[in-house]
Amino acid sequence: MTAITVRNLGKQYRLGAQAHDTLRDQLAGLFRRGAKREPQEFWALKDVNCDIEKGDIVGVIGRNGAGKSTLLKILSQITEPTEGEVRIRGRVASLLEVGTGFHPELTGRENVFLNGAILGMTRAEITRKFDEISSFAEMDTFLDTPVKHYSSGMTTRLAFAVAAHLEPEILIIDEVLAVGDAAFQKKCLGKMGEVARAGRTVIFVSHNMAAVTSLCRRGIYLEQGRLKAIGPIEEITATYLRDALPSGGKSGFRRAKVRGSGKVFFTDLTVGSGDLEGAAVCGGGLKIRMAYEATQDPVAAEFVVNIFDGQQLRLLSLDTLTDTSLPQLFPQVGWIEVEIAPDFSFTPGRYTVELVARINGEVGDHVPGALEFEVRDGDFFGNGRKSCDTAALLVKARWKLAAPAPGGREPG
Repeated sequence: MTAITVRNLGKQYRLGAQAHDTLRDQLAGLFRRGAKREPQEFWALKDVNCDIEKGDIVGVIGRNGAGKSTLLKILSQITEPTEGEVRIRGRVASLLEVGTGFHPELTGRENVFLNGAILGMTRAEITRKFDEISSFAEMDTFLDTPVKHYSSGMTTRLAFAVAAHLEPEILIIDEVLAVGDAAFQKKCLGKMGEVARAGRTVIFVSHNMAAVTSLCRRGIYLEQGRLKAIGPIEEITATYLRDALPSGGKSGFRRAKVRGSGKVFFTDLTVGSGDLEGAAVCGGGLKIRMAYEATQDPVAAEFVVNIFDGQQLRLLSLDTLTDTSLPQLFPQVGWIEVEIAPDFSFTPGRYTVELVARINGEVGDHVPGALEFEVRDGDFFGNGRKSCDTAALLVKARWKLAAPAPGGREPG
């Protein structure tokens, strides 16, 4: 059964347009200098078509400004679409922004009952769920305090607890969970999984690819307001990450401005294995070479290389401080190289390099997503067979067949 049907959906905004053309606005306009700028039309969403089945867990991903939040606002019936239609079958609970649907002058307890009433629940239903909501939010002490005195984290805790526990048939969650601490985020992800297993529909927006992949079964990828891809979450996140990250090779090193003090900064990066540039072979070696410059000569620097997998989980961290053979002082301009050989154990796939440079603990430069490289299949185990790709890393382990001892006893 389809829970949400989206057909030819579009949302247009007029940039620079005034919401109310009052007498005060007109008088103020007479004294503004320069020509009046005509409002520009901007399509936050255009020609979006998709179906979301009942009980499905869908992750909506895309860069900032792709239209994710606009889509959720339309699905939550907060914003009207400019064109197209959305059909929703079931009661919707949404958490789009910190404090959405909360009245600041009311207490946390009063807001729980207010939100339940908005969702169409009776007072008896809300009362039955109240202790569970309070326990999940871990805010018993503050439930009779006006919400205007809550921190953003406290508001998020209570808002999520209300949205998840008042038995919605469709639960919509935006990136607002990033406001909470790590323990609460984990708790929320677990609760969303419970909601989905109960047969309800969950729509989740996040830039945390690990959370999206672990929770969701299907994905929607938006780019510049249009639907670029929809399908199994692993395929969708892989497509998004390929689009978002720079390509491998010597020319693949890309950076924005220096993130840090600039007392030491990276100027180039290459990744390769043997004759391969921008790629490595499982079971072969991997060489990472960084060029840098500093503002003093010599410089007491620390260089760190982090490697992430396709879901942006850090798999490896290499630090010059762990190698006592390196000098404590580096020349003002130079390059530094780190090699993993010969048994490079990453399984086939695409990986990302992050660079960090520090001076006396202070970050001089930080380049996330500095370069993407490919790992190709190889004979890691030296038995002529290709490596398996069901794990992130491979290890060489010893296997032993323990035959039963005489008399049927297990070997000691």
